[in-house]
Amino acid sequence: MINTPVIQRLLPAEWAPQSGVMLTWPHDQSDWQPYLAEIEPVYVNIARAVCAHERLLVCCRDERHIDHVMLLLKSGGVDLQRVGSHIAASNDSWARDHGPITLLQDGAPVLLDFVFNGWGGKYAAELDNRITRRLHARGAFGATPIVTMDLVLEGGSIESDGKGTLLTTTQCLLSPKRNPHLTRAQIEQRVMQFFNVQRILWLEHGHLEGDDTDSHIDTLARFCDAHTIAYVQCNDRTDAHYLDLQLMEQELHALRDAHGQPYRLVPLPWPQVKTNADGKRLPATYANFLIINGAVLVPTYRDAADALALTRLHECFPERQIVPIDCLPLIYQFGSLHCISMQLPSGVLPAL
Repeated sequence: MINTPVIQRLLPAEWAPQSGVMLTWPHDQSDWQPYLAEIEPVYVNIARAVCAHERLLVCCRDERHIDHVMLLLKSGGVDLQRVGSHIAASNDSWARDHGPITLLQDGAPVLLDFVFNGWGGKYAAELDNRITRRLHARGAFGATPIVTMDLVLEGGSIESDGKGTLLTTTQCLLSPKRNPHLTRAQIEQRVMQFFNVQRILWLEHGHLEGDDTDSHIDTLARFCDAHTIAYVQCNDRTDAHYLDLQLMEQELHALRDAHGQPYRLVPLPWPQVKTNADGKRLPATYANFLIINGAVLVPTYRDAADALALTRLHECFPERQIVPIDCLPLIYQFGSLHCISMQLPSGVLPAL
């Protein structure tokens, strides 16, 4: 009898070793045009924080855009030896949702390129949907293989504990404008098969006003380790979010880890209401942090709750540096720090 080797596949947790982080830089032909003077310094701050610990892949619109970005990074004190830049036209800059999701197959990375349709057709996304393939064709990911997936799915909609459990929301993954031809059972079966996970934990409640993503999990609740979940908590009975987030909190208390134990739940504070010039509420959330090698980049909003959020996340990641990043300008376009970035596990980026 011939023994066929079993291929081991794993969707790593965000805290697994990384080769770098991907950013798609904003430009004047995107919705960022009115805010570029405010938003580009935020990107420079994120780039500097990332490059203090690992490498950075920057996706730019064209050669002129690369020159502009590299000058900004140099002026901002970013270690350019750790920066790689490549060209791919973009509609917008939300790399979490148009960037690759990396699977480890027998320990080696494989890029999964899911369909991105602008969060259910809310925004134009034709260019963004091609970014990962274009970057791959230009050698941005070296020899890392890529697999095109026939499912609409965004990186911000899933959380992996790296041990076979996925956390997500029904409002996003089951949105009829993403995969209308599939039932809940079919979506669950495909996701479990694609990522080789044994469990999907679904949250039925939770949303943020101003959020365009239909309740991405990375705005609401995040794995900090396989037994710990940090989540947004609203105790203000006068706030429009109060009831739904209280119900979400109850759901989180009812969840069990792979060993049948309740999760350690760490509540993140609720910042004061942030609005744009039109009075529309903006989705300020401390759950939108980014874990990198040796550090956690935490969005702050010039708010009294910033300090408590940093303290709570330090409790979740005592061995990592907690790095605050002023992200108030980011939420003008209804996303935050995690939304604009995509971690690339070890082995993805080629040598510079």
